[in-house]
Amino acid sequence: MQGLVQGVRSCQENLRVAILRHPHLRDIIERRKILSHSGCVTSSPPVGEKGLENLTVADVLVTKGEEKVGFWLWCRTTDTVYDAVKNMAQNNIGSLVVLGEQELIAGIITERDYLRKIIAQGRSSKYTRVGEIMTDENKLITVASDTNILQALKLMTDNHIRHVPVIDGKIAGMVSMVDVVRAVVEQQGRELKRLNEFIKGEC
Repeated sequence: MQGLVQGVRSCQENLRVAILRHPHLRDIIERRKILSHSGCVTSSPPVGEKGLENLTVADVLVTKGEEKVGFWLWCRTTDTVYDAVKNMAQNNIGSLVVLGEQELIAGIITERDYLRKIIAQGRSSKYTRVGEIMTDENKLITVASDTNILQALKLMTDNHIRHVPVIDGKIAGMVSMVDVVRAVVEQQGRELKRLNEFIKGEC
């Protein structure tokens, strides 16, 4: 996904520039500026929707229905890899935060860990503990719920990872590359719709 972040960042601006070059829209904007300065009430593009610059990881979690944290997001270092992977499969997720002593975050286990360190090496998932194959906490990359969605996307692409735990002092959720890209694409679709409605709003 090289260039994905740059493409997303420029997409919104390119969209605005292309529409603003529309001669009819330029006339609309100029007339609305004049009416606005004269005290007349005019319609304007809706502002209820968030732009990408204001979209956060918390928004993605809400969209996923994960604003409430559950046991499906984590496992323990002493759990078997078999149980951890079973948990992932049952809850349709690709990774789990791993908790160690005193419920502190010890690392993360992903589908990739399972494939590379269990299947590829011919090990038994039923006799291997999560702590043996997880990515350690000191290598763990996380985001906070107030992290901008584009920052989260860049973090994942730069580090070649597909899952990032959301940590606000404690586990707040989990986002994947698919979640983030979907949120960006949907937001761009809403932005296009708003701009088109703005054009058609002229009487």
